[in-house]
Amino acid sequence: MSYTVIVSFSRDHPFEFRFLDSDSALFTQEAAHQWLDQEWENLGCEPTNPVGKVLRLDKVLLVAKEAGEKRFAENGDWARRYVRAVVAALGRDTVHVNVAEHEVG
Repeated sequence: MSYTVIVSFSRDHPFEFRFLDSDSALFTQEAAHQWLDQEWENLGCEPTNPVGKVLRLDKVLLVAKEAGEKRFAENGDWARRYVRAVVAALGRDTVHVNVAEHEVG
């Protein structure tokens, strides 16, 4: 199976990541949630919901936002882990994380 994750911080410059399940070991859904939770803590993310509840989509979006555009531009190990965690956590083969518009689709 092939996967595509697009992370955009502006309309003009999206970062597109494509990979196959054979490229490397994929996260299980549980491991993906744990990785996103750990990155949430490492990056000092704060809930946007006034009640304090953090939804899965909020985690995906805010981890990307706090990590910053540079990490995705570098296309390094962190970015590759992030996109694999996102597809596993959301159970989708295509995801667009639009930081600028605060949307995950």
